[in-house]
Amino acid sequence: MSSTEISELQRTIGQLRHCVGALRARYGDIPAVRRLDNDIERIDIDAGDFSPTSTAPVPRGSRESEVVVVPDTPYDPALWQGADDEGVGGYQR
Repeated sequence: MSSTEISELQRTIGQLRHCVGALRARYGDIPAVRRLDNDIERIDIDAGDFSPTSTAPVPRGSRESEVVVVPDTPYDPALWQGADDEGVGGYQR
């Protein structure tokens, strides 16, 4: 894709964002507007793949290994105060 085509694509995506903003102002944050906004975000991400400066994502397996240490100690009970187990009906108080 040439730089002219990429620029035109980015301009068009900007126009779409503007139109969806106008729809949001008129209709509020309804599901249809949120879906359009999400679609434009995905289009923008995909369009970024055509940019000559974009880098390919690094597959998860080839990253340096990250070790996350999870302690064996119990969590502070205050952390769960007021929380309910969904689908179980909550705690009996």
